Amino acid sequence: MTSELFIDVQPKKISLALTEDKRLMEYQEESQEASFQVGNIYLAKVKKIMPGLNSCFVNVGYDKDAFLHYLDLGPKFNTYAKYMRRLMSDRKNLPAPDKKNEELLCPKDGSIQHYLQQGQELLVQIVKEPISTKGPRLTCELSFAGRFLVLIPFEDKVNVSAKIKNPTERARLKQVIESIKPQGCGIIVRTVAEGKKASELDNEMKILSQRWTNTLKKAQKAKEMPTLVYEESSRAVGLLRDLFNPSYEGIYVNREDVFQEIKDYVSLIAPERTDCVKMYRGSLPIFDNFDITRQIKSGFGTTVTYKGGAYLIIEHTEALHVIDVNSGNRTKKEDSQEVNALEVNLGAADEIARQLRLRDMGGIIIVDFIDMKQAESKQTLYERMVENMKQDRTRHNILPLTKFGLMQITRQRVRPETDVKVEEVCPTCHGTGNIKSSLLFTKVLEGKIQMMQNHLGIKNFTLHVHPYVYAYICQGICSLKMKWQWRYGFGIKIIPSQKLGMLQYEFYDQNGQEIDVKEEIEIR
Repeated sequence: MTSELFIDVQPKKISLALTEDKRLMEYQEESQEASFQVGNIYLAKVKKIMPGLNSCFVNVGYDKDAFLHYLDLGPKFNTYAKYMRRLMSDRKNLPAPDKKNEELLCPKDGSIQHYLQQGQELLVQIVKEPISTKGPRLTCELSFAGRFLVLIPFEDKVNVSAKIKNPTERARLKQVIESIKPQGCGIIVRTVAEGKKASELDNEMKILSQRWTNTLKKAQKAKEMPTLVYEESSRAVGLLRDLFNPSYEGIYVNREDVFQEIKDYVSLIAPERTDCVKMYRGSLPIFDNFDITRQIKSGFGTTVTYKGGAYLIIEHTEALHVIDVNSGNRTKKEDSQEVNALEVNLGAADEIARQLRLRDMGGIIIVDFIDMKQAESKQTLYERMVENMKQDRTRHNILPLTKFGLMQITRQRVRPETDVKVEEVCPTCHGTGNIKSSLLFTKVLEGKIQMMQNHLGIKNFTLHVHPYVYAYICQGICSLKMKWQWRYGFGIKIIPSQKLGMLQYEFYDQNGQEIDVKEEIEIR
C-alpha cells in the first residue's frame, strides 16, 4: 500500500487529503484563523470552581470557558503547583526542577476545591477542541509530542510503547532514554522509535526539551492572561508527525512557505525521504489535478454509495451518529438471502471504516446492518470490521452485533467532525428559483473582466469557472478566451475548477487572493 499526502493552502483555509492506493482515506480542513488546536498550551486563570462537577472553568480566550476536570489535574499536580509558584514568583530566572519529585500524589477520589482556587494561574493544555456548544477541554498533565518520543514534565518514569514486543529492544530503548532524558521529566517511547539509533533519539530529546524551556520562558514574561505560550505544530506538520512512513510516494504542497516547512521537518525525521516532498506548480487546482475534489464530492453527504449498488445513509445527532446499510439493487441476485446480506455487510464494513477516518467521526456510532441469522456470518462481519479499523490511529472500541443486528462503535473525539457540504445551491438565485438566462452568463463574465480592467486597474488575474463553462469558453480556434485576451490583454488566465457550481465564478489576483467583484443584486 502506498500513501500520498496533498496539501492545498488557500488564503482563508488549509486542506489536507491523505490517499492510500489513490483512494481518499482522510481529509482535514482548517481555517487559517483557527486557534485552540489540540496540543496548544496557555497560561490562564481559573474562573470558576464547580464542586458539584468536581471541575472548574478556565478562561483561555474562547467564547465558552474551557473545562478542566479534577482527574485532568494529574497525580503529580502537587509537584506541578509547587513549581508554578516558584516560576511565577521569579520573573527573571528559570527555576531548576526538583531532583526528586517527592510531593504527595493526588488521590483519584480527591476534590478539586482542595487543590485550586478562583484566580489561580495555571499552565493548561488543550486535549479536545471546541465542539458544538462546548468549549475546549483542558489538562494540567502537559506533554510535548515528537516523532519518536513524548516528553511529559513533572514525571520521572520512562514508558515504552506496548506495541514494541521484543524484550531486548525494549530494554535497550529504556536504557538509552534513561541516560539522556532531562531532569524532572518523564518520557513515552513511541512505536516508531523501534530500531532507531541513540543519536536520533537524543536529537529529538533536545528539541522537545527546548520546547518545554521556551514555554516556561514565555509564561514568565506573560503580561496578560490568557496567553498562548506554546503552539502545536501546524496541521500539516502535525499530521505528518503521526502519519509519516517510508511508503509515502509523495507529499505535494501548492505553496512555497508551507512546502519549505514540510521539507525541513521531513529532513529532520527522515533525511533519506526528503525527495518525496514536492512543490506543485500546475495551473489546475491541486485537488482537481489529483482527483481529490471528485472523491470529496462523492465521499461526503447523507447518502454514500459503494460497490455493487449498495449504499449507506449517515445521519448525525448531538449525542451519536447512526449509519444504515442498504442493499440497493442487489436484491435481484440469485444467491440466498444470507449470502447476499453477508456480502453487502462486508462491503459496508469496508466503507464504514473509511468513512470514520474520512469524516473524523467521534463519540458513539450505531450501525444498522442488514439482518443475518447465522452466528458464523455475524462473527465474520465483526472480525472484518475489527481488521479494517486497525488502520485507524484514533482510539476506538467495537462491540459484536446485538440480536437486533446493530453494531456499536465508540471512537475518540478530540476535534469537530469534518463536514463538507456537497450539495450546491444555485449561485445565481441562491435558492429563490428565479435566475437570469444562462446564455447571458458569458456576457456577465466579460462585464466583470471589463470592470477589472477599467475600474479596478487590475491587468493580470485568473478567472476560475466550472469545467463545462471552461470548455465552452475555450472551444474553437477563435474562442471566447482568445477574443477576451485580444480585447483586454493576455494577463487574463482561465482555469477550470471542479469545486464551483455551473454558473459560479471566482477571480484571483497574482498573489492568489480572491477579488470580490460580485454585485449586491447578484446575491439577493
